[in-house]
Amino acid sequence: MKPTKTSKQWMQEHVSDPYVQLAQKEGYRSRAAYKLLEIDARDHLLKRGMAVVDLGAAPGGWSQVAAAKGCKVIALDLLPMQPISGVEFIPGDFREDGVLAQLEERLGGRQIGLVLSDMSPNISGISVSDQARAMYLAELALDFSLRHLKPEGTFLIKLFQGVGFEDYVKQVRRHFARAVTRKPKASRDRSSEVYLLGLGKL
Repeated sequence: MKPTKTSKQWMQEHVSDPYVQLAQKEGYRSRAAYKLLEIDARDHLLKRGMAVVDLGAAPGGWSQVAAAKGCKVIALDLLPMQPISGVEFIPGDFREDGVLAQLEERLGGRQIGLVLSDMSPNISGISVSDQARAMYLAELALDFSLRHLKPEGTFLIKLFQGVGFEDYVKQVRRHFARAVTRKPKASRDRSSEVYLLGLGKL
């Protein structure tokens, strides 16, 4: 299939992106690693020995960062992910009982201190549909966090500003002591993505 003008422009922008180039140079799986690094430098999320669950982890940029900080990382994704030192990977859908049973087994009774979610749906280009699917994934991630995070635990998720965004922020504020948004430098200016941080699960 012949690439479209839009896909050519995206590829050209992607290849010339300084964070893509830096990720390749420094050995990170994706440019997204720098988003988590910047948020962590500001908010001090990642602590040595803490149990971290990375939802929708592939290709593994966030898991790499968390593992390098000494966290015990369990990564979940429907997509395959190449092994990362210090990261246990569970293939599958985190909504399924079998996948959750594997997660609990690997935690070995340890409580989760931080849930990460950098998930986004496959983009169709139809903004209303894309936003609805993104918010659905966000709802699932929040539900997972509320069921599995320890008290005072932390939740970090990527959101897209649009329909449902404000209501979602209000939900997080009801369940966490603080909820703040972050827009890392590695997040492209034209992107509607922001990161919502829920601190201190109630």
